[in-house]
Amino acid sequence: MADRNPIAELYDEYGQSAWLDNLKRDYITSGQLVAIRDGGVRGLTSNPSIFQKAIQDSSDYDAQFAQLRRSSRSIVEDYWSLVTTDIHSACDVFSKVHDHSDGVDGYVSVEVDPGLAHDGPGTEAAARALHERIDRRNLMVKIPGTEEGLAPVEQMIAEGRCINVTLIFSLDRYSKVIEAYLRGLERLAEDPGADLSRVASVASFFISRVDSEVDRRLEAIGGDEALALRGSAAVAQGKLAYQVFLAAFSGPRWEALAGRGARVQRPLWASTSTKNAAYPDTLYVDELIGPDTVNTLPESTLEAFTDHGTLARRVDAGVDEARAVWAALADVGVDMDEVAAQLEREGVSSFQKSFDELITALEAKSDTL
Repeated sequence: MADRNPIAELYDEYGQSAWLDNLKRDYITSGQLVAIRDGGVRGLTSNPSIFQKAIQDSSDYDAQFAQLRRSSRSIVEDYWSLVTTDIHSACDVFSKVHDHSDGVDGYVSVEVDPGLAHDGPGTEAAARALHERIDRRNLMVKIPGTEEGLAPVEQMIAEGRCINVTLIFSLDRYSKVIEAYLRGLERLAEDPGADLSRVASVASFFISRVDSEVDRRLEAIGGDEALALRGSAAVAQGKLAYQVFLAAFSGPRWEALAGRGARVQRPLWASTSTKNAAYPDTLYVDELIGPDTVNTLPESTLEAFTDHGTLARRVDAGVDEARAVWAALADVGVDMDEVAAQLEREGVSSFQKSFDELITALEAKSDTL
């Protein structure tokens, strides 16, 4: 079947939206982003590391940057102007999907300054400023799912803004993220004229990083029992997270909000390229397909799944086995709370490092332009 499109089938047959996990100026100017959209991709995510690679490794931004440097603004302000231009353009490309899906998809995500990850008031102000500056109905601002990020998430939802809660690594934190979303919706619903259907949100679990860290710990523990668990933690956590999602978005509390038009906060599977070459390159797509979910795919994983991915509803299959894996990890001495805390620290640090290195590179480029 030469015309078969697995990416489109993910949504049409299984209710999962594929979003591209990348953005660069050339995608927009070449028309490639339109082709990706027309191939079934229904949204896009970005982060500081993506922008570092896009801007630092290309001359595509030089003309705009040179023009920006003629003003007296700071390098950081110029950085946000470069980012805003790309996000505006990407929002325009995906506005067609947003319109045709009645606001289900077509979102483009941009992250607040990673240095604010543990600054709740700063995060709130930055998220609001990004929404007002970019001013696109299909924009999602990314707020890290740190403890300090929960209150800003609630506040932004209460203001009717669309939010992507990122860097989630634990089931406990995920439950708190959902609670922040529900409380925000309930506050918004206090206004009898509020349109809750205009608010969309996703909760982003970083998948492959979990296996990378857990596998490292299992190998340090050693022994057949521990080593047999390698490559199982990330998918197990994703499946257990989906059960948390199903429980949270059911029952009287949710039904009252749904009656006002509220949408579920979909689980989003991020970091879905496999880091271990021993694992199938479509592992974190194949095993987490199911309704009301999103999977963000870098180009390599998008191409791999299109070529040889397995289309089947798996996210709510084998849940008992996932629970057994979770218990077995504890039995052999892997503390998943410690894993989550470490991965959160590393995730925040990684994005901050990318941001800082890009600002340094822009300062150096400014001297040469």
